[in-house]
Amino acid sequence: MEVVNVELGARRYPIYVGAGCLRELGTRLAETGCGAGVAVVTNSTVADLYLERTLASLRDAALVPTAIHIPDGEEHKNLAWLALVYDKLIDAGVERGGAVVALGGGVVGDLAGFAAATYLRGVPCVQVPTTLLAQVDAAIGGKTGINHVAGKNLIGAFAQPRFVLADVETLRTLPRRELTAGLAEVIKYGVILDPALFELIEEQLPAVQRLDRDLMVRIVRTCCTLKALVVGEDETESGYRAILNFGHTVAHALESLTEYKEYLHGEAVAIGMVAAVRVSRRLGFCDDGDYQRVRTLLERCGLPTEVPADLRGEPLALAMRTDKKAHGGSIKFVCLEAIGKTRFERLTCDEIAKNL
Repeated sequence: MEVVNVELGARRYPIYVGAGCLRELGTRLAETGCGAGVAVVTNSTVADLYLERTLASLRDAALVPTAIHIPDGEEHKNLAWLALVYDKLIDAGVERGGAVVALGGGVVGDLAGFAAATYLRGVPCVQVPTTLLAQVDAAIGGKTGINHVAGKNLIGAFAQPRFVLADVETLRTLPRRELTAGLAEVIKYGVILDPALFELIEEQLPAVQRLDRDLMVRIVRTCCTLKALVVGEDETESGYRAILNFGHTVAHALESLTEYKEYLHGEAVAIGMVAAVRVSRRLGFCDDGDYQRVRTLLERCGLPTEVPADLRGEPLALAMRTDKKAHGGSIKFVCLEAIGKTRFERLTCDEIAKNL
């Protein structure tokens, strides 16, 4: 098992990356000195696969776990299900010295993390991501929250986990569509920060799709290292961390317009990244070669790359105006200059939509 540290002073925490390391969860959690009462928040899909071995690991470490189930799907990341998690935490008697374990993908991690951040004014949270998207992105950095009818993640808090444990073996049970969607976030890191990672995916895509064990540990570790560096420099997204929003402005608008039912998050991000590079090219920041490389790799993965015709123009612009990062009708948009090099450009939502 390899370790990547998120350097945040006294709140420094490790990300454990390995194959078959889920069995070590209880030992790692007990080492933090938390109390015996632990709540494991998960969804029905993940529960069928990994809940029993998770509970067994916690019990083997003399912890007393309770399982809390939420439905699978982005549409359930809302106030109603957050309230249910609070009710279950209270019923289970989880104390401030206990912990909340988020076992699942980005939805579980966001909702359980926000519940932990606000229950009893904050209890420790451990992220155990079981999807590729969550392992390389969502579980790291302390962003927690829920969606509102007006937009994605409009209610939330920065609350760093006690640690993250990413077992790449859990990726083998992902539906192919979920795995492919996660690749969008991996490619994002290559596009904005690491040309070598981008080239690795270009050259080794069949092995990635086969989930070659050593390769996946390497890729997840690399992405975790990149995000840890960004978070360590700018924890609360006051500046540099906004680089991670590459492709997400359009992605969040698409998810909102389709009520989170049409696209998985990574699919929307893939469309958003191509849109961002197209805007960058039309504004003269990058050349056609980089645009074609990004689009081609995403399409090779089997990801969508085009905003649907009926959502272009005014519908997309209106949806972007409700983005939590919008100020006065404009957004600090992440543009591409070259693979591995970005720039921020203040653009209005209409300018972004017009240049698509």
